[in-house]
Amino acid sequence: MKILVCNAGSTSLKFKFYEMPECKLYAQGHVERVGSADDAVFHYRNVISVGSADLEKQCIPGYREGIEMFLSYLTGEQTGVISDVKEIERVGFKTVLAKGHFGVHELDEETMQGMRDWLALAPVHNSAYLAAIETMREALPEAKFVGVFETAFHQTIPMERKIFGLPYEWYETYGVQRLGYHGASHGYIADVLGEIAAKEGRKHYRAISCHLGGSCSICAIEDGKSVDTSFGMSLESGVIHANRVGDMDSSILYFLESEGLSREEILKGCQKQGGLLGISGVSNDCRYVLEAADAGNERAKLAIDVFVTNIVHYIGSFFVDLGGLDYLVFTAGIGEHSAPIRRAVCEKLACLGVALDAAANEACGEDVTAISAAESGTEVLVIPTNEEIGIARRTYEFV
Repeated sequence: MKILVCNAGSTSLKFKFYEMPECKLYAQGHVERVGSADDAVFHYRNVISVGSADLEKQCIPGYREGIEMFLSYLTGEQTGVISDVKEIERVGFKTVLAKGHFGVHELDEETMQGMRDWLALAPVHNSAYLAAIETMREALPEAKFVGVFETAFHQTIPMERKIFGLPYEWYETYGVQRLGYHGASHGYIADVLGEIAAKEGRKHYRAISCHLGGSCSICAIEDGKSVDTSFGMSLESGVIHANRVGDMDSSILYFLESEGLSREEILKGCQKQGGLLGISGVSNDCRYVLEAADAGNERAKLAIDVFVTNIVHYIGSFFVDLGGLDYLVFTAGIGEHSAPIRRAVCEKLACLGVALDAAANEACGEDVTAISAAESGTEVLVIPTNEEIGIARRTYEFV
């Protein structure tokens, strides 16, 4: 089955085209700066043969133009891997959340309406996905569209870890609960760990997956299933993010309003000007914050300390919930590429028996890499995430 996976951001589009169930990647593409009249960037690569493109200064004013451009290369005489878009049988979208839809669903009008209904919980993400899905459906009217919701992997979290200390009727009436996100990433990590555990002869395993990037979350995994996560109901919760607040006292919002800040100013501070950016005043990019901290910037150092402390807080909590830990995984942009952050986290976990191999941590490459010392009670791994293959698998399996 030929499956196209699409991951839409507010100003970006990512594509991967697979043959399933073999998980064979045929082509991939990436559009940056969607919405630009003269500064968009387009990348395309035919993985199985020759044919690629790296174009700058493009006019891609909307999703429609970006999607049409990718499809033209996918079917092009010199660059294509198929001759007609009708060969695309299914389109799998990474989707965030929708009212009443928490797993893998066909992206029909009912599901799309659910995404609109909960737009307030993910205004940036859901707006982008809705626009991209509607545009793609026009381009591929014969394909089946499947949404792999970020909340899907976390449906196995037990109720005592899912429910908030609020009137139970709010859960029943409004669906207020811990939903969790980054399901495609944590789910992929669970798949890889399942293979590793089988090779090591483990019939049972306990793991903590640290997805650290522009958006961050920690997930407790037991035998391939999510049993807890740092995210709450919204994407602003949990560990501090690049520019989102993370966990905070909800009464602060009302206090700030009483001090004269508008709701728009408060939301902007929580959703766009918080996190590493808000504390450091330097950047929302962890690399630049680390550089500033090393140069003596006290606020940048504080931002890194808060970030590491947040991560350790959740790891420690989940360690107890799991009754021990076999695997500690770092993944996503920061998790895969920031040796200083991995080192700082693991140093604070020494009391739990975690020990890092300093040389392995610094030399970590693009493959699955063990970075724990021989004496470590927990195997520490860096696993590059692959959300798209997870989405392709769920899209293929969907009935």
